Amino acid sequence: MSFLKDPQKRRWFFVVTIFVAIVCNYLDRQLLSILKPTIKQAFELGDDGYALVVNIFMICYAVMYPISGWLVDKFGPKRVMFFGIIGWSIACIGGGLSTNVGQFAFFRGLLGLAEPTIFAGQIVAVTVWFAGKQRATVNSICAAGGSIGTVIAPILIAWLSTIFPWHDIFVIAGVFGLVVGIAWWWIYNDPPEALMKETLLENQANKSDVKAFGWRQLWATRSLWGVLLIRFISDPVWYFCLFWLPGYLQEESGLTLTQVGWVGWIPFFVGASGGILTSAWSDHMVKKGMSSLRSRKLMMTVVALFAPLCILTPHLHSAAYVLAVFSIVAVVCLSWLFTVNVVIAESFPVKNVASVVGITAGFGAVGGAVFNYYVGQWIGSVGVANLFLVMGALHLIAVVILWKMTRPEIPPSLKIKS
Repeated sequence: MSFLKDPQKRRWFFVVTIFVAIVCNYLDRQLLSILKPTIKQAFELGDDGYALVVNIFMICYAVMYPISGWLVDKFGPKRVMFFGIIGWSIACIGGGLSTNVGQFAFFRGLLGLAEPTIFAGQIVAVTVWFAGKQRATVNSICAAGGSIGTVIAPILIAWLSTIFPWHDIFVIAGVFGLVVGIAWWWIYNDPPEALMKETLLENQANKSDVKAFGWRQLWATRSLWGVLLIRFISDPVWYFCLFWLPGYLQEESGLTLTQVGWVGWIPFFVGASGGILTSAWSDHMVKKGMSSLRSRKLMMTVVALFAPLCILTPHLHSAAYVLAVFSIVAVVCLSWLFTVNVVIAESFPVKNVASVVGITAGFGAVGGAVFNYYVGQWIGSVGVANLFLVMGALHLIAVVILWKMTRPEIPPSLKIKS
């Protein structure tokens, strides 16, 4: 098709493809939780057996994140994302065709191994195709697929369950993913050399034939440890929103499960929309002449000033006010989650970006797991108010780390030449 021959038009089609793929990514992982009672009954699982299946996915997912980043840096986003999308789609189909819990658990593990590939590959694809004045906005549009997937998954899966048995829903989701994977392979190519030089012009570390840090050199950079700490500290707030908001609305705000289903999506939708708008604001500052990295830091700092509003939550007795506060917190969280990868893209040579994204995202997941473990302990011992006080401070701490520890990182061989 002629539109695919024009690089300026082609890149928007692969952006749409990434967005749809990330929506599928979240739909496929949420099939288990939304269809939990049916699947537990089908395989005669107790809560311990269900937890084991979930943990198999989580362990494979966390382990594969840094490996996915290394694979993308070595083989490029096209191949790694293609095999990732095909892999998780096959895993979804396999889960639907499973006849016992062992087979089902195996395919959930395969799902966990395949899903991180798209997040490591996405930021590299966006970095090489889009300059700093558009990069954050485009990245946030792609990443928003996760939030939109979170919003539509319960509605779509619940509707499909009224028509098909659970096995068929898994297979349908997997087949659709295969179509998306084929579309990605067909649409995406690396950008022309002239365009890549333009998009990477702002990053000093890419202005040479030496393209990357070695693995050991990478771990010696201040920015890697800075982003690692940022994600370890700030990601748990978002994980809290994901895992604790529905229960909090029922237990503390008095909503029924049905009512939560009707309104629980609002913070996630507002958060995704706000994350795109704040990313666009940072791109606007780049267009006005501010350096790319400084514009990201400034936007993230301003947004983080709203994080302490969550301290008000225990004192709000209206569900509407709680939803409003969580919506603001969601904007803060997703603005940071969307843009922290752009900070990485503008701090490291492009050949290191996916590896750093994978490493730091893995530590973000660890931070979320640790925080969520202690949430259950803290609620009973230190009280809900103190819990929200801690949450309100985490992004402010991350702001200090952002300014002190992230900077353009130039490989040693380039420093000698410059």
